[in-house]
Amino acid sequence: MKGNTQRGKTFARKLRKSETDAERKIWQQLHSRNLKGSKFRRQHPVGPYVVDFICINEKLIIELDGSQHQKQQGYDAERTAYLEQAGYRVLRFWDNDVLLRTESVMQAIFDAILISPHPNPLPTSVGRGSSND
Repeated sequence: MKGNTQRGKTFARKLRKSETDAERKIWQQLHSRNLKGSKFRRQHPVGPYVVDFICINEKLIIELDGSQHQKQQGYDAERTAYLEQAGYRVLRFWDNDVLLRTESVMQAIFDAILISPHPNPLPTSVGRGSSND
């Protein structure tokens, strides 16, 4: 992927080897299910960040948050803003939800894939015919 540095790739490889229980569980689900033919990658660099899971074709990123994320909400917001600016949709789930409510998490992911955005969205405009008259 364009913009990925060797350092980011090395860091991603390290993260894949030290995955959490929640990451392992969701990866088993993503990897073994047919989610509309969507292929997910894990611990994948996107710009300066390494995301937990990504489906490049659907422009969908899945992030799993453990208890440490309560202390880094500012960082997570900045990271999410960057990823959304790059055109990705970001879904966040708590580790506990993945471990205890796996089916609900997988349904939310499947729903996000089903309602994937149009590949060429119409531009928003202000003026005649818009609700901003």
